[in-house]
This record gives sequence, C-alpha cells and structure tokens, in this order.
Amino acid sequence: MKRVALIAIAAVAAWLLPYGLGGYAIHVADVAIIFAILAIGLGLTMGVAGQINLAQVAFFGVGAYAVAILTTQAGLGFWTAAVLAILTAVVFGVLTGIPALRMQSHYLGIVTLGLALAFTNWVTNSTIAGRAEGISDIPVPPMFGVDLSSGYLFYYVELVVFAIALAFALFVTHSPLGRRLRAMRDDDLAAGALGAEIPLLRMTAFVLSGLYGGLAGVLYAGLIRFVAPETFNIANMFLLLAMVIIGGRSSILGCVVGAVALSLVREALLDASGYAQLGYGLVVVLVVVFAPKGLAGLPGQIRALLRRRTGGSRAQLGAFLPYEPAPAASGEVALDVREVTKRFKGLVALDKVSLTVPTGQIRGVVGPNGSGKTTLFNVVSGFYDPTEGSVELAGRGATGLAPYRLSLRGVARTFQNLRLFEDLSVRENLLLGLDRTRTTWIWRYAVLPWKVLGYERTLHRRTAELIERFGLSEVADAEPRSLPYGIQRRIELARAMAMSPSLLLLDEPAAGLNGEEVRQLADIVRSIRDSGVTVIIIEHNMGLVMSLCDQVTVLSSGRVIADGPPAEVAVHPDVVAAYLGDSMAAPTEETAEAAVEEATR
Repeated sequence: MKRVALIAIAAVAAWLLPYGLGGYAIHVADVAIIFAILAIGLGLTMGVAGQINLAQVAFFGVGAYAVAILTTQAGLGFWTAAVLAILTAVVFGVLTGIPALRMQSHYLGIVTLGLALAFTNWVTNSTIAGRAEGISDIPVPPMFGVDLSSGYLFYYVELVVFAIALAFALFVTHSPLGRRLRAMRDDDLAAGALGAEIPLLRMTAFVLSGLYGGLAGVLYAGLIRFVAPETFNIANMFLLLAMVIIGGRSSILGCVVGAVALSLVREALLDASGYAQLGYGLVVVLVVVFAPKGLAGLPGQIRALLRRRTGGSRAQLGAFLPYEPAPAASGEVALDVREVTKRFKGLVALDKVSLTVPTGQIRGVVGPNGSGKTTLFNVVSGFYDPTEGSVELAGRGATGLAPYRLSLRGVARTFQNLRLFEDLSVRENLLLGLDRTRTTWIWRYAVLPWKVLGYERTLHRRTAELIERFGLSEVADAEPRSLPYGIQRRIELARAMAMSPSLLLLDEPAAGLNGEEVRQLADIVRSIRDSGVTVIIIEHNMGLVMSLCDQVTVLSSGRVIADGPPAEVAVHPDVVAAYLGDSMAAPTEETAEAAVEEATR
C-alpha cells in the first residue's frame, strides 16, 4: 500500500511539474525523460542481463535518424516513420547482439563500442544522413490537433510513453524472463543447467536495448526536429553509462534516478563542461569502488553493514518433509553411458567409460581427485560434448544436447562448488528451478501480460510448498551469500528438485557439512529416490557412499576400475591400489578399511 501511495505521489508531481517551469527548464525536463528511457534500456541489458553494451547511443541515433530520413526524404508521416524507426533499432539490436553469442566481458564491450563508433562515422560522412550538418525540418508530430511544437505539451506525450516504458521494464524484470536474465548475469552455466536458453536470452537483452534506444530516438526527433552526429557521440555514451552506474545498474528505478540526476547536473555545469567530464569520471570510480550497486543499492548495503555489526542473523533450517513414495521402478534404464571418451587436447579425462543406471537407483561415483568424476557429470548434463561414445536418457539419445534441453528432459544437477545465484533471494533461486517455459514464450509479455501474471502466481504458490518441504521458511527472502554453508547446500538441492527431475546428479553434496548435516542429507536423498527419482552421487565421504548407495562405480585416471555393490567394491584390488598404491593391492580386510579411510579425507 505504501508503494502504491509513493507511485501516486510521484505521478501527480510529474504531471504538475510543467506548471512551475520556464521554457528552457521544460526543455531540460524533456531531454531528461529521453535519457531516462535510454537508461532503462541500458539497465536492462547491462544491469539485469549482464551484457556489456556500449552501443546504446547508436540505437538512439538509429531511431532518430530513421525518423528524420523517412519523414524528410521518403515523405512518410511522423508516426508511421516512428514505428518503422523503432523496428529498425530493434533489428540493429539483434545485429549488435550477435557477437554476444561468441564473446563476453570486455571483449563484448570493445565490439559494441566499435559498432557505436562505426555508426557515428557513417552518419558524419553519409549523404543520406546529411553528413556533419545533420537533418533538419523534421515535421512536428501530429496528435488530434494538439500543437506538439510546444515543449510543455510534448512533455506530456513523453511522460505517458515513459510511464509505459518504465512499467514494462519493471514487469519484465520481476517476471520469469527477468529472473532468467538476472541468473544469466550471475552465472550463465548454472542458469543453463536450470533450463535457460542462454543464446536466446542474450539476444533478448539486446532486442530490449534496441527497443528502448529506438523509442528514445523517436521522441528526440519529435522534440528537437533536428538530428546531427554530435548528439550520438561517444561522450554521450559514457554520460549515459555514468547515469546507469551511479543510479544502480541492477535497478531499473535506480537507472531512472541516475539519468534524471545527471541530466540536471549536466545543465548546471554547462559552463564548465570540461571539468564536468572529469567529475563524472571520478564519481563513477568512487561508486564502483564503494557502492558497486549504485544509489539504489545503498539501503541494502547499509542493512548488511548493520547486520554484520550486530552479529548477523542466526538462520535455522526447519525439518525436511519427506516426499510421497512412488511405485517401484519396473526395470527401465534411466541413464546409459556407452564408451564415452573426453579429451582436452593431449589430456584424456575420460577413457571409454560405460555406465548403466537403472531407474530408481542411488548410484555412487567415487575415485581419487582428477579421476574424471565431474567431467563425467559435465558430459551427462551437456556442458561437454563427448569426443567419442554416446549418452542415452530413458532410451532416448542425449549425446551433445545443450544443458537447457537436457534440463527439459528431466536432468538436474548440483555443483562441486556452489553455484547459487547470490544476488537473487532463496525464493527467486527456487522460482528459477520451477520455471519450465522456453524463451520463445516471451511474446506473451507484450501481448498477453495477464497470462504471465497468472503463471507467476502459480510459480509462487509452488515455491511456497517447496520452501516448506525443505525447511527453508526462515531464510526464504535472504540472499544465499548471507547464509551458512550447510543451508546453502540445502538450497541448491531444493533448487534442483524444483525442476521435477527424473535424473538427479549430485556433485559432492556432503562437502563441508558436519555429521548431523550429512545424516540429514542421506535422509533427503533416500526420500528423493523413493519418490521415483534416479540419483547419481559423486562423493568423497565413503561412509556416506557405503551406507547410501545401491551400487558404486569407481573411476581412476578416467577409466572405470570397479562397479558393483558397495561391500564388493570396497575390497576390489584395483580400488585399494587406486587409493593406497600398488604395494597395498591385496584385497584384505585391513587394506579395504584403509582405502575407505583414505577416501574420506
């Protein structure tokens, strides 16, 4: 209710603003709104999706120049030209996003910066774009007899467009699509394992960037009715970047605040523009060092500091509620790995590994460090393509499938090193696991938003059930990074089960857990198996493996050296040799116990 009241107050204040401003001041407000729309687009791409984009000002220019060319040279009406201009900017967004499929980090920044420079160079030298002189005499946008040549009246057009653009950006950010974009930003490997189609998500981020850039360009052309290259230069790109960083790139509202604030500061320092550029740079550096989440992140930063000073919260796990047992499996094969070899240049990580896991079994995979256990999981879950051999899931070929496709086929996994999305809450981590939609579903965000809201309510209801089952009620709204390690392990397991898998891969789930936590883990895994899920577990805790697993497969130097019931594997001479050396290879009771003790270290 408080949020609604604040929104209402802000809306009324914005609506009444022109009544207190002079002619030049309203022009400044008009330009600030345009930069706020640009900042929203850049915030969606960089802050929400984590894609470095230094071409936002080029999308802005594409929208403005397209309107100018289509109205002054092709003779189209302003609004027809505006629609075509926005579509053109979106297409440029797609083209700019193609490099993101191949590269990330500063490499992507360099490429997008190069594209922005190329656009500026083209409009400066192209006859159709008016060269350095630009294009003037853009017609006034017609609107039911309203004179939009007035900056006051155009302000209201901008305000309505800005409100719609802001509402849509907030809607996307807090929807299943927004969560996947944020998950991709935090850890694209883990997001892919949860079903996120990373290449399409990257392209979606640049499409949104192009959409908002084109929209801002259309408004700019309608307001100024003149376009020239200096408006879309690199200096303005870095000013826009400063707006987003200072406001808070991961917060859409923060981006808006940063854009409006710096637009006003720029006007105030117009007579000292050289010093202003230096000031922007210094402020950006200070924000990155001391407040990496910008102005929008300061409240959370202060709360975290206060928690540390008061000793933090002592979060507790609730009891796990066992799953309902499912009918016993009827002998199907859940996973069939056949003669799989994986080479990394000269290193053979897996050497003709074969593994058949019946449905409803808990299979242990053990072996010394470097024996290929995690590489095997990476092949099964689609992170690596095998050099040779094949993988089948429930009798269907799965060799070389992308992680998101295997996720939709019922494969879920945890990781040796925790891969929780630390900037998302525990609840949002679980919501990501529950979301089984494809990225192609995104057309509903623009056409059927009520369907998206209904789906979101369903996800939240199912998440509440999952939180209760795994005893996470006390920590549901906390960030995982603030929680003890044992709780984070429970969250990762809950997130994997949110995917309703048929095959669950657990990579060292007991690492770092105390004795009681290991006992609870064993109970949870047995309950998961009893519910009909096949479990494969990599583990160095041999006591857990021997008590939990129905069958154990032992790897050494990338090859299977033993496979069978735990009691038989423990005394297998090759297993004893792998853990204690060839001199201790005789299968005696003493050496078997020593092998188990060595493996648990």
